[in-house]
Amino acid sequence: MNGDQIRGASRHIKGRAQTALGGLTGDPARQVRGAVNQVAGGAQYAYGRARDRAEDLLDDGRDLAHAAQDRAGHWIEEGRGVARHARKRGTAYGRSALRYADDHRSSALLGLAAVAFAVGWLSRSRD
Repeated sequence: MNGDQIRGASRHIKGRAQTALGGLTGDPARQVRGAVNQVAGGAQYAYGRARDRAEDLLDDGRDLAHAAQDRAGHWIEEGRGVARHARKRGTAYGRSALRYADDHRSSALLGLAAVAFAVGWLSRSRD
């Protein structure tokens, strides 16, 4: 409960007392002032509740943002690990392919020629 809620509730109660006292004494001006204080107190109390709720929502939003940031940081670290692993495997496969090509030059040259022919044949224009 914040200050606006407390002040609004007390003003509302004060207004009810003024209205009742004005009714008992037959003073219409006091009754009107009491009704005004009741309405103003109710409005101030409602404003305090809305402000309190907005602060709660703001806190919830901050908590959600921090949770999302933590989760994103975890995903980034996980992605970096996957990238490091892929780089190591790619380097190992590349070295293995180079060793194979050095050891089997005629087979590698024949395979390269076959790939070049296939690319050329597939990319030719079809008139």
